[in-house]
Amino acid sequence: MIAKRTIPLFIAALIGILMIATYFIPYTEQWGAEAMEMFIVLAAASMVLGAGNLLLMNFSKISNRQPGWGFAGITLAAFFITLIIGFFKIGAMPTMTSPGNAWTAPVVQEGSPFWWIYKFGLVPLTATMFAMLAFYIASAAFRAFRAKNLEATLLLGTAFIVLLGQVYAGVWMTSFLPTVESYVAGFPEASREFVLAVGMQIKTGVPLSDIMVNGVAYANMTADHHALALETSNYIGGWWYQLLNGLRLENLTQVILDVPQKAGNRAIMIGIALGIVSTSLKVILGVDRSYLGSAD
Repeated sequence: MIAKRTIPLFIAALIGILMIATYFIPYTEQWGAEAMEMFIVLAAASMVLGAGNLLLMNFSKISNRQPGWGFAGITLAAFFITLIIGFFKIGAMPTMTSPGNAWTAPVVQEGSPFWWIYKFGLVPLTATMFAMLAFYIASAAFRAFRAKNLEATLLLGTAFIVLLGQVYAGVWMTSFLPTVESYVAGFPEASREFVLAVGMQIKTGVPLSDIMVNGVAYANMTADHHALALETSNYIGGWWYQLLNGLRLENLTQVILDVPQKAGNRAIMIGIALGIVSTSLKVILGVDRSYLGSAD
């Protein structure tokens, strides 16, 4: 009982307290680094256990002729082929540092069979899987974005704006609203570069007195440039331009992503962090013992 319960609980609590201490006590940083190295060893061992579990489950499917046992056979064949090629570095080419020994080559060496399996096997399959997920996401979004009440209507409208703001159709729909470029186009060609430089700085919130164009500060500009800069500042900084430019779908989308979406995302992350702290304390204090294989 002590070996199965007490010792694992003591080790988990000790390592948990040590990892917390590394963030507050500099002296324990080296101990934390050594503990992380032990985690890497345990992760490697768990991969062996995972491979054994994969073999048992798929061999069981094949022997019992369960539905989908053919796919289990394909999984096992791919597993053994990849394992043998990667473990023995079949087809690996010598490197410049050791031209007489191909075993020194990296595992994923460009042009090797293992690289070919990864590049032309795993990567396309992964891309295909995520491409198929897009249809499931669209289906789920269609069911979720139904204007049944006020909240659902707001969610639907926000999603519609964000989707349109990230594609060319949305940019085209509000292309008639003013931009810095459209304002610059109304000036003579000789002045456009100067007006554009001033307008882009005003757009980012730089005060007129701090404007600098081609290394020349606003205070040292000529009278004509002073007038152009002042006119540009009054236009770009005007409330009506800010309003109309902000209604462009790409700008409205960015505001939604930067303000309400980021605020909600931070709230979710704070909730996740509190959940992690709660779960960690339960493990360290021995309240949660599920990792021991018990429901206690």
